[in-house]
Amino acid sequence: MPLAPLFKSGFNRKSTAEQVTEGANLTGKTILITGVSSGLGFESMRVLAQRGAHIVALDRTIETAKKACDEVPGTTTPFACDLSDPDSIITSANAISEQFSSLDVVLNNAGIMAPPLTLIHKYKEPLEIQFAVNFLGNFVLVNHLMPLLKAAPSARIVLVASGAYVTSPKKEGILFDNLDWHSGYDGLNAYGHSKLAVMLMNRELAERLEGTNITSSAIHPGLIRTKLASDTQTLKVKFISKFGGPFMRSIPQGAATQCWAATHPALEGINGEHFADCNPKAAVGHATDSALAKKLWQKATFLAEDYLPKN
Repeated sequence: MPLAPLFKSGFNRKSTAEQVTEGANLTGKTILITGVSSGLGFESMRVLAQRGAHIVALDRTIETAKKACDEVPGTTTPFACDLSDPDSIITSANAISEQFSSLDVVLNNAGIMAPPLTLIHKYKEPLEIQFAVNFLGNFVLVNHLMPLLKAAPSARIVLVASGAYVTSPKKEGILFDNLDWHSGYDGLNAYGHSKLAVMLMNRELAERLEGTNITSSAIHPGLIRTKLASDTQTLKVKFISKFGGPFMRSIPQGAATQCWAATHPALEGINGEHFADCNPKAAVGHATDSALAKKLWQKATFLAEDYLPKN
């Protein structure tokens, strides 16, 4: 179900995660968050645990997940999940399924931005690491967690995308013949490429979930002061990180939209939306292409065939 065209949440780019969840009672809710050791993931865990949710806290190693959980008041359970490694994803999903009977929210927060060109060789084809982590790792994880989402009375998938999806290749959108970026690698464009894939995943997920108890949404957190691109060699990203301070948001502001999308009662049953500043934001360009979304889903299914649930 879409939101009414004139919907306004009352929040904006300066709103914080605490402000957009004020008054929320999440007692009895189980919310899975990836990338909890720092930045938006840690803030989302802190705020949603404060509101009463049991946080299933995923990070690349069990040590970093446990450390983050130890620093947050409330109920949290740590798990190791390296989104660059599908074996780790499956191990994590299996362990979660053994311990929990349902999930009310899966918040796919973890991601990487503009690293040096790195290839992942776990799938049917070599993949550039941002595509493998930001998109395909989340694709595998969500598919494995689907039974837990179906077991909840009402469940939400929140995918952290980025406005940078517009920097993906203008002509093709998704480089089906160059997913390892063997030619023309640019860290920021490859980041946008991976986030366009996330936007398309949301579009196809929403269609597949229509009429079920599960909804999907994608969010743009804004330009945030985090360590997301700490190892980048991309000059454009270094420039933005150095001089973009006046335009950047704090971490509490950056976590607002994903916490709002994950929990706000006004979004019950709302499916397939894209949000920024805690309000709907129309997708543009390739992100509106349903045929491209289906093609990408089919490609992802092929690439990750060995790691997807057999049913």
